[in-house]
Amino acid sequence: MKNQQRYLLPIPVRKLRKPEDEEAARPRANKAVKWALSRSLWVLVFGTGCCALEIMEAFTTRFDLERFGAMMAESPRKADVLVITGLINARVAEVIRRIYEQMPEPKYVIAVGACSMGGGPYHDSYSSVKRADEIVPVDIYVPGCPVRAEAVVEAIRLLQRKIYGREVK
Repeated sequence: MKNQQRYLLPIPVRKLRKPEDEEAARPRANKAVKWALSRSLWVLVFGTGCCALEIMEAFTTRFDLERFGAMMAESPRKADVLVITGLINARVAEVIRRIYEQMPEPKYVIAVGACSMGGGPYHDSYSSVKRADEIVPVDIYVPGCPVRAEAVVEAIRLLQRKIYGREVK
């Protein structure tokens, strides 16, 4: 221990930054944050109909939404994206609203299929809600009955472009 020498590293002296340097760095940081937010989506699927199977197919190995940065969420408190599929009746509408309120900000909604977009074949039923946007604000609509998995993948990609283009505070 007596023969051991201590090596002191020189402490780097930082120059004081000018305010214009911080303003120049802010767009780069903003761009990095937007990229990270758009490439780490946690998707919660609320499926009440046959369209839910197509959503699940989009997460399988053939289409593999995880390579685009979209993962399945187990809880609304972890989810960024709520995907609504199938017919929405009055009882289910309350559940969807509660799930949406439990999601953290920023939160996005995708309505998939003819039933969630316009009631589908049950549009004139007394118990069905006509559109998903009567319950929660919908960002992207995916038409079709049944919806193809390619359309779901394109909807997630479109949502990523939308997130990347918004202003981060």
